[in-house]
Amino acid sequence: MRDGYQFGEKDVLTTGEVARICNVASRTVSKWFDSGQLQGYRIPGSKDRRIPVSNLLQFMKKHNIPMDGLMSGAPRVLIVDSDTATAETLRKVLSEQTRYDVKVAGGAFAAGAECEKFRPHVMLLDVHMPENESGAFCAFVRNCEELQMTKIIGMSGRLTEGQVSQFVGRGYDAILRKPFTVRQVIEAIESAHAIVA
Repeated sequence: MRDGYQFGEKDVLTTGEVARICNVASRTVSKWFDSGQLQGYRIPGSKDRRIPVSNLLQFMKKHNIPMDGLMSGAPRVLIVDSDTATAETLRKVLSEQTRYDVKVAGGAFAAGAECEKFRPHVMLLDVHMPENESGAFCAFVRNCEELQMTKIIGMSGRLTEGQVSQFVGRGYDAILRKPFTVRQVIEAIESAHAIVA
């Protein structure tokens, strides 16, 4: 169980540590705890909650939450782009050059299903998906409690500076302008993931 475990020899975790492992907001972990779904205890004389690692593992298995946050600490990256050739190339390069766990979705519906299982830390989202899907999908992610910690990086080759700032104001954390280098993509992901962690 401890192979690659990021929290040393700790047997008990705080709600903040559990939130990082599961890629959710701390208040979500508190709700799981308060509703009895996630077993733990409160520190006497305090409101602080503690969750034993064994209870967290049972909870994660039961709710199909990816274990890689616990075992590897590798950032989970979801690429959402209707241009499958671009998305696959990006996935291949990121998988070969980084330690990221990378998945690809070709549209908003597939991305929604992938988010449910994969719980990405960072999403690379094509802002020009058909029928304004990207805006609706970005709003969906922002309104989904389980995805509050997910950072969204928009990808576009056709935006002006003014449009970039409008997109950032609409729920995107950053915009990458195509054509971009692999280094730019990695820096954007690292920057976004640092905010999550």
